Amino acid sequence: MIVPIIFLILCVAGFFFTGLPATFLMNEMVIRLARNLILVLSLIIPVITGMGLNFGIVLGAMAGQIGLIVITNYHIGGGLGLFLSFIISTPIAILFGFLVGKVLNKAKGKEMITSMILGFFANGVYQLIFLVLAGTLIPFRNKNLLLSSGIGLKNTVDLAGIRYSLDKLIPFHKINLGFFQWLSRYPIATLILTLLLYLLVNYFLKTKLGQDMRAVGQDMHIAEVSGINVDKTRIMAIIISTVLAAWGQIIFLQNIGTLNTYGSHEQVGLFAVASLLVGGATVDKASWKEALIGTFLFHLLFIISPLAGQNLMNNAQIGEYFRVFVAYGVIGVALLLHAWEKEKARLSIDDS
Repeated sequence: MIVPIIFLILCVAGFFFTGLPATFLMNEMVIRLARNLILVLSLIIPVITGMGLNFGIVLGAMAGQIGLIVITNYHIGGGLGLFLSFIISTPIAILFGFLVGKVLNKAKGKEMITSMILGFFANGVYQLIFLVLAGTLIPFRNKNLLLSSGIGLKNTVDLAGIRYSLDKLIPFHKINLGFFQWLSRYPIATLILTLLLYLLVNYFLKTKLGQDMRAVGQDMHIAEVSGINVDKTRIMAIIISTVLAAWGQIIFLQNIGTLNTYGSHEQVGLFAVASLLVGGATVDKASWKEALIGTFLFHLLFIISPLAGQNLMNNAQIGEYFRVFVAYGVIGVALLLHAWEKEKARLSIDDS
C-alpha cells in the first residue's frame, strides 16, 4: 500500500494550500467518482486474466463515442438517446475487443505495449473515418456536425441533448423536500449503475468463465493442460473490458456534455491505468478495492494540484505539469517493478 499512502500524503499536504472548503472537495469527488469508476473497472478483468494493463480500452472509448455521434446525428436526446448510444456502441466494442484479443494472443508476454500501439493505430483509423469519410462516403443528416467544407466532423460535438440524462435519471430535484433536494446535487443514478456493474463483475469472476480467467492468469500452460481454451478465454476478457470502456466513456461524456471528437478518447487509457495503479494494484493483481481507492486519490490530486500550484508558486500550470508527471511516473514505476519482479523470479528458478 506504499503508493496509496504516498498519494494520500500528497493530497492532504496539497489540500492545506488550496484554501478549498472540505464540502466542496467532497462534492466534486463524488461527481468524479461517478463518471470515472467504470472506465477503471474495465481494466480489472484483463489484469486477472494475466494480460496486464489493457491500454486498448481506448478502442472501447472510440466505440462509445461512435454511439454518441450517431444519436447526435439523428437528434435523439434524453434517456432514449443515452440508451440507444449504449445499444449502438456495444456491438462495435465487441468487434473491437475481438480484434484486439486476436492480436494480443499473437503477442503473449507483451500485451501492454501491444495494446498501447493498437490504440495509436486505431486512433489513426478513427481520424481517417471522421475527418475524411464523414460527409463523403458516410452521409450525415445533421449538417451542424460537419465542418464548413461539408467534409469531416467538427472538433467539438455538443451533447446537450443527453447531458445529465443518466445523472438526473431519478428526478430528486422535482421532490420539494430538503433531503431529496440535497440528493439532487449528486449523480445518484450513475452511482447506482456503477455499483451494479461492480457487483456484476464480482459475481462474474465467481462463474466458470471467471474462474477460467483466473486460472489463465496464474499459469497459461497449466490452464491449457486442464482443458481451458486459453486463447478464447483471453479474447473474452478483452471483449468484456472493451465493452465496459465503451459504456464508461458514454457515462463520462454525458456528465461533461461535450465531445472532443478527436481528443476525448486519447487519455482514457493513461488516466484509467494510472488510477488503478495509484490504488495499489499491480500489473498482475487488481480488484475493485484498488479501483475505488485509486480513482479517489488520483482525481483528488487532479483537483488539488492546480490550486496548490497557484497558491505556492503563483502559477497554476505547475500543478498541471505535476499531475501529468505523476500519471506517467506511476505507470513507469509500476512497469519497472513488474519487470524487476519477473527477473527475480527467473533468476530464482535458474538457481534452483
